[in-house]
Amino acid sequence: MSKTLLEIAQQLSTPKKVKKTVPEKTKEVEETRPVPKVQLIYAFNGTGKTRLSRDFKQQLASKVHDGEGEGEDEAEQSDLSHKKILYYNAFTEDLFYWDNDLQEDAEPKLKVQPNSYTNWLLTLLKDLGQDGNIVRYFQRYANDKLTPHFNPDFTEVTFSMERGNDERSAHIKLSKGEESNFIWSVFYTLLDQVVTILNVADPDARETPAFDRLEYVFIDDPVSSLDDNHLIELAVNLAGLIKSSESDLKFIITTHSPIFYNVLFNELNGKACYMLESFEDGTFALTEKYGDSNKSFSYHLHLKQTIEQAIADNNVERYHFTLLRNLYEKTASFLGYPKWSELLPNDKQLYLSRIINFTSHSTLSNEAVAEPTPAEKATVKLLLDHLKNNCGFWQQEQKNG
Repeated sequence: MSKTLLEIAQQLSTPKKVKKTVPEKTKEVEETRPVPKVQLIYAFNGTGKTRLSRDFKQQLASKVHDGEGEGEDEAEQSDLSHKKILYYNAFTEDLFYWDNDLQEDAEPKLKVQPNSYTNWLLTLLKDLGQDGNIVRYFQRYANDKLTPHFNPDFTEVTFSMERGNDERSAHIKLSKGEESNFIWSVFYTLLDQVVTILNVADPDARETPAFDRLEYVFIDDPVSSLDDNHLIELAVNLAGLIKSSESDLKFIITTHSPIFYNVLFNELNGKACYMLESFEDGTFALTEKYGDSNKSFSYHLHLKQTIEQAIADNNVERYHFTLLRNLYEKTASFLGYPKWSELLPNDKQLYLSRIINFTSHSTLSNEAVAEPTPAEKATVKLLLDHLKNNCGFWQQEQKNG
């Protein structure tokens, strides 16, 4: 059933009621399952992931105004949503902007837009003495010589190339990818502190009470500009941090990256997995995904690359039909189609289905070794191109590539 994004946001923060059969009583009973520690959501770009993160924050704020924050003044209530959720999304990046020193062209600075969220975030980082950790995380994903320098109140950052001695380059402006890496490093440093501090069970013994009311961390597509190796490293590090969390803090992570999703799925236990879809009427669906449909991202890519290489080398063999069918099956399974043949071209669906079934299930030995005809080889290319050009999953992958 389709929903609004606000309804989906409410769904993500509401314990789930499920019916369960009790064998000894031979009847169904309803039980309530708590919100999972981790909720992992895959969605194509443009589906509404960032809007979902904002609606999730807003619905937490509305819970406060509906009574959970009674007895507190209005200013404290308006700030409470920030203390119940720590979020990273495209709007987080928008809070950082460049002063390019257009007049002198000598001192470009990355500045922080002041608001209640950034004031809270930067004050905590400064009070906790975390500038060194920000530099360390940033250099891990960028360049170990590229060094941020914070002003005393953490509202401006300049960057230089360190030369291994007391010398440094003039201030430089970061590329867009480096800028994204830096902003993520600021967020990740704070998140590391949040997990560490909340792992102290006694609130009175914690280093700061600033995180005592935090309930959720919502992360939307961190650092999509990273190459695959660094993106995998980031996912492994994030998963390790989440696994180290011993408090009741819950995590929601959305992404359009199959690799990022795949690593998190394999690294994390006790998570719920979903696919977010949008419809032409402006509504959405959040479909829970189970089992192997969540494990196939990397295999998707491997199959596709293997077939593409065979086509490029004009070396298509009969087993490539098997790989092609497997690719169709796994794509259909992930996207929720009951039959893989539904992804085939409509005008030739039955004909092409028969060809794939015949060539991938040969039973005679002479069929197994026979080289495919030129027409059959052309069919492999046609079907692969059709899948890439008409399936949203593969269209997204081509944009990422």
